[in-house]
Amino acid sequence: MSNAEEQTGPPTAGTLAHRVPDLGALELLLAVARLGSLGGAARELGITQPAASSRIRSMERQLGVALVDRSPRGSKLTDAGALVTDWARRIVEAAEAFDVGAQALRDRRDSRLRVAASMTIAEYLLPGWLLALRAQRPDTAVSLHAGNSTVVAERLLSDEADLGFVEGLTVPTGLDSVVIAHDRLIVVTAPGHAWSRRRRPLEASELAKTPLLLREKGSGTRQVLDAALGGLARPLIELSSTTAVKAAAVSGAGPAVLSELAVGEELAMRRLVSVPVEGVALARDLRAVWPTGHRPTGPARDLLSLTRG
Repeated sequence: MSNAEEQTGPPTAGTLAHRVPDLGALELLLAVARLGSLGGAARELGITQPAASSRIRSMERQLGVALVDRSPRGSKLTDAGALVTDWARRIVEAAEAFDVGAQALRDRRDSRLRVAASMTIAEYLLPGWLLALRAQRPDTAVSLHAGNSTVVAERLLSDEADLGFVEGLTVPTGLDSVVIAHDRLIVVTAPGHAWSRRRRPLEASELAKTPLLLREKGSGTRQVLDAALGGLARPLIELSSTTAVKAAAVSGAGPAVLSELAVGEELAMRRLVSVPVEGVALARDLRAVWPTGHRPTGPARDLLSLTRG
C-alpha cells in the first residue's frame, strides 16, 4: 500500500480539531457578517478590535483562504468568507442546541436530590440539614430513604441515591467518604431498672452477657457495639429503627444501646437513665458517603457542605 493510500480515509478527531476554527472565532465571523464592521463585532463580543483582527487572521491562516476584506468603509466578506459564514452559522446553531440540551440535563439533575441515610442520622440530623438546603434551593425536590448502613451502600452503588450517610466503624466497599460529625453510643434503661441505681460503671463482660434491646445486624449502631464487645452482644429484641428501640427501652422492656443524639430529650425528662460503662469503646464517626470517584455535585454537594458547616 502506498503512502498516499495509507493517508486516505476520514479525518481523525484530532485532525478536525486542528482544521475547524473554535466557536469563538466562528461567532466573531458571524458578527462581522451581520454588522459589516470588525470593530462593531468586537464590541458586541466584548473583545478589543486588535484581538478581533488577530482572531480573523488566525482563522484565515487555519483555513487557507481570505474571509474578510477590510476597508475604511468597513469590513466585507469575501466570496469564500460568505460560504464559510453559512457553514459557521450551522455549527454555532448546533452548538447552541447542544448547550440548551446540556442545560436541560443539568436542570433535571439539580431539580431532585436522592438521599439515603442510616436511621440515627435520618431521624435526628438530616431534618435540620434539609431545612437549610431548602432555604438555598427551594425548587429542589428531596427524597429520603432511611435504612441501615448496608442498605445505604446498596442504594448508592445501584445509582438509587446521590448522597448517603452512615454511622458504622468502616466505609462500605466501593464508596468514598468524609467524616461530618462524631457520636457516642450510651447504655440506657427505664428509671425502674436495676441498672438505673448502679453506682459502679458496667464492665464489658457484664454488658456482653446481658440481653439488650438492639438494632438489627447491618446497622451502624450494631456494628459499633459488636466490635466493642467482640461480637458477643446478646439481643433481647432486635428492632429496625432507633425510635423503636428507644420506645421499647422507655416502656421498661430492657436496657438498650443507643446514640447519644437520639436520647437527649428522654434523659432530660427522666424517661430514660444513662448507665455508665467502662472499658467499652462506643465512640464512632458519622460519615457522608458516595460512589468512589464520583464526588457529589449540584444539590448533593450543597447538602454535604451544610453538614460540615
